[in-house]
Amino acid sequence: MASTARVPTYGMRQRSDRTDFHIREKSLGNAEGGAHRHEYFQIQVNLGAPTTQRIGNVERPFAAQALAFILPHRIHYIPPMGQGHCLLINFDQHLLLPHLDCSPLDLEDVPLARAPELAPFRFQQHLDFVLGDADWADALALLARMRGLDQDREFGTREYLKGCLLQLIALVCRAYAQPLKALAATNATTLSRRDALARMTDYVRKHLADPALDLKTVAAATYLSPNYLTHWLRKETGKTFSELVLERRMHLARSLLLGSERSIGDIAGLCGFADEAYFSRRFRQAHGMAPSQFRRGQQGDG
Repeated sequence: MASTARVPTYGMRQRSDRTDFHIREKSLGNAEGGAHRHEYFQIQVNLGAPTTQRIGNVERPFAAQALAFILPHRIHYIPPMGQGHCLLINFDQHLLLPHLDCSPLDLEDVPLARAPELAPFRFQQHLDFVLGDADWADALALLARMRGLDQDREFGTREYLKGCLLQLIALVCRAYAQPLKALAATNATTLSRRDALARMTDYVRKHLADPALDLKTVAAATYLSPNYLTHWLRKETGKTFSELVLERRMHLARSLLLGSERSIGDIAGLCGFADEAYFSRRFRQAHGMAPSQFRRGQQGDG
């Protein structure tokens, strides 16, 4: 997968002169855009040969006659593939879910009873939505209708487009009703989020000594967007990324101060601080005393 260190984010205005709905065909013969994310929903329809794609940290097949459902802000990427091509349907949250007044970052926490339309988007990392011939023919008819409507907007077209979009989502939900219901019953979204946070925690632990460790670096390494990572951390731990890293660095500092004879400068470096004075200042803020005082005081208590 292309590097996610600087993943671009696209808005509807960068894809169309309309902000509610847009449908277009895209060639897969080049790496245009690379890994990226959108502020809007996207449905990808594979009109060509089988390929693969990465959504978040998961690589999945993208078969012929398959649809992929991408939530806002979810990092994704389809690698270049010869003469392959797909159809992209882009639309905003207010078109699909006008009754939901929430941030796009909270969509994975919305009960499916309130928004069953979200089911394929929520569980795309667990399922491959490949249609049989009969359903595929119905999907192609809906897509042709949407393309025609989007090219010639008249009064009522928005509602017609939304109706076709809902029919397309419903067609997939009906075809995959059992696995979707099973995933909903096992709370797969929450499990995926916690797995992502576990990957983040593991990365932080292994790179704690790196002064350059920051939110963007960790998000890129764990295939999450910085917005998602920040949001999930607050939900799961109530802490910011900076607070979590500082907490781990202070814990390591205490262990090294008490369990080793290393100098304060060496401990500062091992804890990810390039500057000993800055380390001492942060330690004093956290513990009310300098590192050397902490070491003497704890050793004296022993």
